[in-house]
Amino acid sequence: MYNVPADFINEQKIWEVLETNQNPDFSKIREILAKASEMKGLNLADVAALTSISDPEMLAELFNTANEVKETIYGKRLVIFAPLYISNLCENECLYCAFRATNKDIVRSVLSQEHIANEVKALINQGHKRVLLVAGESYPKEGFQYVLDSIKTIYDVKTEHGEVRRVNVNVAPLKTEEFKTLKESGIGTYQIFQETYHRETYSKVHLGGKKRDYNWRAWSLHRAMEAGIDDVGIGVLFGLFDYRFEILAMMQHIAELEAKFGVGPHTISVPRLEPATNSDIASHPPFPVSNIDFRKIVAILRLAVPYTGIIMSTRETAKMRRETFALGVSQISAGSRTNPGGYEEETEDDPSGQFSLGDHRPLDEVIRDVASMGYIPSFCTACYRLGRTGQDFMDLAKPGDIKLHCAPNALSSFKEYLQNYATNGTAEVGNKLIQNTINDMSGLARQRAEKLVKRVEAGRDDVYC
Repeated sequence: MYNVPADFINEQKIWEVLETNQNPDFSKIREILAKASEMKGLNLADVAALTSISDPEMLAELFNTANEVKETIYGKRLVIFAPLYISNLCENECLYCAFRATNKDIVRSVLSQEHIANEVKALINQGHKRVLLVAGESYPKEGFQYVLDSIKTIYDVKTEHGEVRRVNVNVAPLKTEEFKTLKESGIGTYQIFQETYHRETYSKVHLGGKKRDYNWRAWSLHRAMEAGIDDVGIGVLFGLFDYRFEILAMMQHIAELEAKFGVGPHTISVPRLEPATNSDIASHPPFPVSNIDFRKIVAILRLAVPYTGIIMSTRETAKMRRETFALGVSQISAGSRTNPGGYEEETEDDPSGQFSLGDHRPLDEVIRDVASMGYIPSFCTACYRLGRTGQDFMDLAKPGDIKLHCAPNALSSFKEYLQNYATNGTAEVGNKLIQNTINDMSGLARQRAEKLVKRVEAGRDDVYC
């Protein structure tokens, strides 16, 4: 099955839909936004019409609708995580990436298990509980076992106030049997990006290695989900091709997963091309995405797939990240390093990193900023550990029941951070926000929140419902 073309990405259909839905009038846009407000998702024609918006008044209505949907589903929560790069070895030749095989301008590094443990300690000491393991698409002599050993190492590290409670993984596409082994290792989400769904562009920017095989990569989430990994994450690298095409292609991919497995991706990532060592295309994107179009992308995705998490990385500046919180972003990385060993050594834009960062702030500063805006930084990992994943998560999310768990758990995990890791200034801002948030809650959610926060205040860590 997976040696055949990924025909669920229908390029001709995408261009036809974009052509048919050019320049819709205001009444059509308002009709689509009203439909989006029902939080049942949008079809290709709806999404295509929204991508054509340029009028400031219509943009404002788009952004306001996205904010309303985001607030209804997620409230003021923002999930916090950090990427952990364990290796920058790679066999591929991706023109936009510093890790590509022929790049001689970076120092290649493979972290030992001891070094990985030190990196994890550094992350835990900052306050992190969620880690995204990332590796270049080539491994040392142990092969894929290196990834499995690294996951075990991450989970085994314990410190005075905690441990990493969820390891998500972004590694090269695997065979179905390998995905089963990955599932057994206890991961949360498996994340893989197509980078670009446009086949001609894909061939132009992937010149060597297994990643050159468009179909192998496009079918990877099918293999992962058949292996039992029901939380998967997708994304494209905006700037490689027309963002309108990429959004519609991603919608086709989501529809395929929903039709085949009954549930789509758990998360969507929205990285833009950023400069990378010795990469001309990364510094000069073929299809640059303006800041206003980038905000539009986030808003459209929030309306198109309302119950899917949207991830914003530290590729973007602090300003852009702030602006997208209200448009649909529900997860952010913080204090990130994209070079192996970057946390223990406390390096920032190391030339051996995968790409340049836009937000260099340490975790505590990001937390204080997020809290000052009224958002609750959440380190919660309860759903994964209680089996609320895949279809089970959606069954709770769509009627709104998940908020009875998420809101209290976000507050207790935030309180744990403030109590164990925060600076005085961040603790002051955060504790005030927690109290104000609880005061605004009612019913069972408030009862649970008060109970969990009090348990943390009494010295208990890792409490959730």
